[in-house]
Amino acid sequence: MTRRAAIAAPNPTATQSALEVLADGGNALDATVAAMVAASVTEPGIISPLGGCYINLWPEHGSPVVVDGNVEMPGRGASRDRFGQGLIECVTTYGGGLTTYAGPGSVATPGMFAAMGWAHDRFGAAPWADLLAPAVRAVDHGFCVSRTAETYSSLVADSIFAWDPVTRDVYTREGAPLRAGDLIVDADLAATLEVIAAEGASVVYTGEVGHALADDVQARGGLLTRADLAAYTPVVRDALRARLRDWDLACNPPPAIGGPVLTAMVRLLGSADQRPVTAKDAATVMRRVLDIRLSRMDVASDLEAAGSDLLAQIARSSGDVLPTPASTAHVSVVDSEGMACAITASSGYGSGMTVAGSGMLANNALGEPELNRRGMHSLRPGTRMASNMAPTTAKHPDGTVLSIGTPGADRITTALAQVLLHVCVHGESLQEAIDRPRMHVRHLDDGSVRIDYERDPDLAAVLEDVGLPLHEHEPHAMFFGGVGAALRHPDGALSAGADPRRAAATAVG
Repeated sequence: MTRRAAIAAPNPTATQSALEVLADGGNALDATVAAMVAASVTEPGIISPLGGCYINLWPEHGSPVVVDGNVEMPGRGASRDRFGQGLIECVTTYGGGLTTYAGPGSVATPGMFAAMGWAHDRFGAAPWADLLAPAVRAVDHGFCVSRTAETYSSLVADSIFAWDPVTRDVYTREGAPLRAGDLIVDADLAATLEVIAAEGASVVYTGEVGHALADDVQARGGLLTRADLAAYTPVVRDALRARLRDWDLACNPPPAIGGPVLTAMVRLLGSADQRPVTAKDAATVMRRVLDIRLSRMDVASDLEAAGSDLLAQIARSSGDVLPTPASTAHVSVVDSEGMACAITASSGYGSGMTVAGSGMLANNALGEPELNRRGMHSLRPGTRMASNMAPTTAKHPDGTVLSIGTPGADRITTALAQVLLHVCVHGESLQEAIDRPRMHVRHLDDGSVRIDYERDPDLAAVLEDVGLPLHEHEPHAMFFGGVGAALRHPDGALSAGADPRRAAATAVG
């Protein structure tokens, strides 16, 4: 029987890839993987196949499960003089000014394909090769640059995309930024994907694809070794659960940062019983949770313990917060049988490095200051890195099933908390909730705190009472993420919502 599904993905190529896999007998997991692989090769700089991911799957029957395919700290067998080297400082204007580090020394051990391979072996219905076929065809025949990729290219064409000659040749126009609609064809990338399709995900870790990756990083002075890739395994964890009114939500647990932070926010927002929850309440909750995150989780040596400590603190202090009278891509799919799957993947802001002969762009997770607050290259090899990603699934007693997530660095959790508040508490439709103006409690580098928000007079009036400085953005600013969500209604009808803040595509088929 062919399943139908609601799909929210970063671009039409990704959405069409999911539809093709469903038509070939796939389920929500298959469709989500196919869409994410397609997105990873057709959204250059936003995401790449050599990043990390979290897969949140809630089967038709049984409990939700999270597959941790996040990146790891590399360096097994590397000489000590390699640590701290191979990093290229890149300054962009994104979000009012952002410094990141590219180069071979920024490349962490990727986990996305390992996680996808495990999930497909356990829950998939369509052949593995079918999941990659649409992505192969897209890069072999050519794909058009999206509006989101154009925006990113305008920020990094002269920095992250400039230092590697192959990257510069493929992903700029003689050093100038890409434009939406530009055609990209990459025979090397198509050939690499065909190898992964034929041999399975393991070839990225112990086969020719992995060997090429490690050898090229080593040759250029980075840390990643063949031993790092061979040792990598996805970690399967029970989902972190929370109640928001009648909804049962499942998030990714520690050592991820995003899941525990979102769960803490949801638990606090849900502690208001049946009274309305205002934007002021939401801002107060964000401030409380993000303060704890910054002071405890972001500098913790044991992220698993820090995440549990965050939730314990919230449990002890929830009454004080809400008194009774406070570069990433995402795919969401819910199928007609009630399986929900959410995948958020990240390659950071990109290392700018194209692995020799493969067409594969490598991540820069070791070069993101916000994920390395204890210092660049300070972790022990094999340590799972911090992550803001928080793909979420949810179910309601009436049979409604939800899959939701977003890119957006540290705005991931605040964007999702706001959309979930509008859907689960206020009863709004997915699209209405996604379209609403957003805010984010932002901790600045100088130690100050302010609320960034999208221009809206009513929201501004409410936020004035919070007592923090306000910073206004244009409506639907890319800074506030790109929420994608899919929903199966109690009567079996399917719907999806896409964020106007980034190029996106939805489908029901």
